Amino acid sequence: MNNPGDYHDRSVYRHNILKNNLILKNITVKETDLYISSDIDISETAIKSVHRLRSSLESYIKLNKEFASSLIPVPYDEFAPEIVREMMHVSRMAGVGPMASVAGAIAEGVGRDIGSGVENVIIENGGDIYLNLKRDVTIGIFSGKSRLNEKISIKVRKEEMPLGICTSSGTVGHSMSFGVADACCVKSRSTALADAAATAIGNLVKSKKDLRKALEAGMQIDGVQGILIIIDDQLGAMGNLELAK
Repeated sequence: MNNPGDYHDRSVYRHNILKNNLILKNITVKETDLYISSDIDISETAIKSVHRLRSSLESYIKLNKEFASSLIPVPYDEFAPEIVREMMHVSRMAGVGPMASVAGAIAEGVGRDIGSGVENVIIENGGDIYLNLKRDVTIGIFSGKSRLNEKISIKVRKEEMPLGICTSSGTVGHSMSFGVADACCVKSRSTALADAAATAIGNLVKSKKDLRKALEAGMQIDGVQGILIIIDDQLGAMGNLELAK
């Protein structure tokens, strides 16, 4: 997943997706930059969760450097920590390197650790979003300099959650993408899979002509529920998505 490029972009993006009359907290641990929206202050639990997840991941990478650098799936290791195994699994489904799912995997892992202690929670990590609420929510789509920036939203119904909405971009942020889409959003029950799939699908978008091909290829990934791609003034969508202006 690609982070919005600078502080202003992140602030605008987060303001637009997290306006839900909930308590807002920003938690940063090294490269992990979470913005949490919840009924109650869950900062302490979230910080402990981030440290636990990052410790497992960092310890594994020290012994298996290929995990961090590979742009293709790596062999599954049944003895690896849970978050590593999850990243291996979803990256193989999407056909990308395991680190393409890291932001979504951490957001989802924190959400699981928080568990049933809070009724409504949104965890955003670099634009990748874990949602678990008892009410409907609308997620605004940040697409940088596209003419459709902040003009399109995805509505998520309460019965669909927990759910992940993740976005990759070839024009916004600093993460690696081989495509030119301003935003490639994926909806999935698995936030980690949504993150990996967004990268894989975004990589296929080399021009506006590739919209349909990328959408059709992405819907072949098991677990992907819906896809939205924005490139300049064009939009393509497929699957179970409820769009709103």
